[in-house]
Amino acid sequence: MSVLELRDVVVDYERRGGGHVRAVAGASLDVERGQIVGLVGESGCGKSTLARAAVGLVPATSGSVVFEGEPVTPMTRRARPAALVRLQLVFQNPYSSLNPRRTAGSQIADGIGLRTNAARTARVHELCELVGLPGVAASRYPHEFSGGQRQRIAIARALAADPAVIVLDEPLASLDASAQAQLANLLAALARDLGLGLLLISHDLAIVRHVADRVSVMYLGKMVETGATLPLWARPAHPYTEALIAAVPRPDGGGVLPESLPGEVPDPARPPTGCRFHPRCPYVFDRCLTEEPPLESLPNGRAAACWLAGIQGFRVI
Repeated sequence: MSVLELRDVVVDYERRGGGHVRAVAGASLDVERGQIVGLVGESGCGKSTLARAAVGLVPATSGSVVFEGEPVTPMTRRARPAALVRLQLVFQNPYSSLNPRRTAGSQIADGIGLRTNAARTARVHELCELVGLPGVAASRYPHEFSGGQRQRIAIARALAADPAVIVLDEPLASLDASAQAQLANLLAALARDLGLGLLLISHDLAIVRHVADRVSVMYLGKMVETGATLPLWARPAHPYTEALIAAVPRPDGGGVLPESLPGEVPDPARPPTGCRFHPRCPYVFDRCLTEEPPLESLPNGRAAACWLAGIQGFRVI
């Protein structure tokens, strides 16, 4: 059963000088307990905006976001409703998401509901160890940690609220390869051991392939393909997914450079007619120019928004 449900979410931003930009143009996804869902796509596709809408940091123009049966309302200056505290967000930049004037332990303790100081301190040390930090880390300040360690502190702070779902907005982007691998393994272990649902936003398909159970591929504000990770990786049903996978470097010693995806993501204020991907698609044909393909179900729990998906002899999955 899904614990976080997004249905046909639309997010508009007001544009300076008038008008608006549709950053998310009707996106849907589900996150279940103990499941890691990867949300991938190039910069400018609306991934981070959808993440913020999922936790209420930005209001949805239309559509719905439901967490544990309760609608997710936009945040205000008032206290977060108790029903939504178990929906947490980890930001991309660990250097700006922590208060440099407070110790790591005091920031982790903000989300702990225990009443006595001794119990809170013990819980802080427990959370530090859970994310791979020594208990003494609680008494140190953010500047005393590496980027990977700071992100572990941010994850511990999110865990302090006893969450059911954590949305992670590009949590590995600013880290080196070694720290990325360690944190990716940590996220997989937390989802498995604690039954957490994780929504992992990333442009790095290699990391997503390593940890995610399911993947949603987003392009210009819409989902273009969804499915279980390994089948989607082995046989993508949408040309955009195929291009993203082809651009991933392969350490196979073959000396072959990955194929770069041609062109740029169009301006979301002026999306192309028909299929939004058609100006960059190697398989484009007349129908793609005028008719937008819906996200249709395919076998084995897959779905793709492409007129060629599922056609016998082409993109059969």
